[in-house]
Amino acid sequence: MTPSAVFEEYRDAARSLLAGAAAAEGRSAPSAFVRTFGCQQNEADSERLKGALNSLGCVIAEEPDDADVILVNTCAIREHAENRALSVIGQFKHLKAVRPTLVIGICGCMTAEPHRRDQLKHSFPYVDFTMPPASESLLPKLICDAFADKRSFIEDAAPQTEAVRPYRGESFKAWVSVMYGCNNFCSYCIVPYVRGRERSRPAEEVEREVRELVAAGCKDVTLLGQNVNSYRGGCDFAALLDRLCRIEGDFVLRFMTSHPKDATDALIDVIAREPKIARHFHLPLQSGSDRILRQMNRKYDRARYLSLVRSLREKVPEIAITTDVIVGFPGETEEDFLDTLDLLRTVRFDMIYAFIYSPRKGTPAAEMPDQIPREVQNARFDRLLALQNAVSEEINSAMVGKTFRVLSEGPSKTDPAVLAGRTDSNKLVLFEGNAPQGVFTEVKITGAEPYALRGTEE
Repeated sequence: MTPSAVFEEYRDAARSLLAGAAAAEGRSAPSAFVRTFGCQQNEADSERLKGALNSLGCVIAEEPDDADVILVNTCAIREHAENRALSVIGQFKHLKAVRPTLVIGICGCMTAEPHRRDQLKHSFPYVDFTMPPASESLLPKLICDAFADKRSFIEDAAPQTEAVRPYRGESFKAWVSVMYGCNNFCSYCIVPYVRGRERSRPAEEVEREVRELVAAGCKDVTLLGQNVNSYRGGCDFAALLDRLCRIEGDFVLRFMTSHPKDATDALIDVIAREPKIARHFHLPLQSGSDRILRQMNRKYDRARYLSLVRSLREKVPEIAITTDVIVGFPGETEEDFLDTLDLLRTVRFDMIYAFIYSPRKGTPAAEMPDQIPREVQNARFDRLLALQNAVSEEINSAMVGKTFRVLSEGPSKTDPAVLAGRTDSNKLVLFEGNAPQGVFTEVKITGAEPYALRGTEE
């Protein structure tokens, strides 16, 4: 039976049960709340979960208090993310005690870890089910099981169903997954174990989704994959970008994430050639030490990485380059760490996403000797950020006085008195003006900080 058939088989029954639960409390329609942890791929998965819930008759709620269904979409990339999710799940116990018909499901990467799945089963008795990443086709059946007092803790992921359309809260920007899973098995990373092997969506399917989004007024489309450079949906990733750029309309095409070992000249060439592709390239580094890169199983070295950076800047001079860095990987010496700082000075990234190494059960790195003491990790992390903040502020300060096209995202979440938006190179801009959400506008930069620009609409 296909995923769509599984979804359709139980959809009407789940819809009826949810409608009855809402009616018993005097509400005209059931509601659902989805809490998301983790990366952009998880955000995209949550949009599909919301789409599935919406097709079951649920209104998507902003708060969990009166919801008939609560889903927590979890992240397993670091222990901190798991602990935060478990803390939030714990807060829903009292809601279940007050309303026994409330359905509570836990989704996402954490549920693909056997020890976490067992923990949720035995230590959180009010959780009705767990569901692996990208398995929304199972949702109607799991909801029916919950109403029948049958708890379900699913081990194997089910393919996504085309019976579900993502529920996007904003019409002017969208995540579009082009592939799922990962084949790289970096020694520190849990992703291949919880998301499975790489699966690419057909190019025509991706094109159809992007074309529909643009026709509906979407201005900012981000293509997602654990390693988009491995895309093989009937063509390679460079060819997919070229194909999508032929879609008529005024929109920006972004993508993440690229693995340095698979970044090609063809990919850089299409970025240089196509004005619709954002002038931003996220190229995870992880470490500037060749020895640590080998231990991480990253399959490139410092020289290869720097060669990619040179090629990007030669062919796309205005490119903004961002990266990921892990601090305190097992066995990292002071010399290894200094190699990373040296590479940051050499490349001068626009921004970095820095993380302290977190052991993931089941990965090779978790069993490596010479785990770095937390106080050493913290000290190195602080030194790394101090260096990068200074570099980012210098780069951003050079933009003061220039004017950039910015896509308005509406009032800033941190300062509603100003608008927020992003440049073509993915720079966050906080600016004074009147541009409606989802509209491109010209903004003159008047100030700079390490993580944002400030400006005035012209």
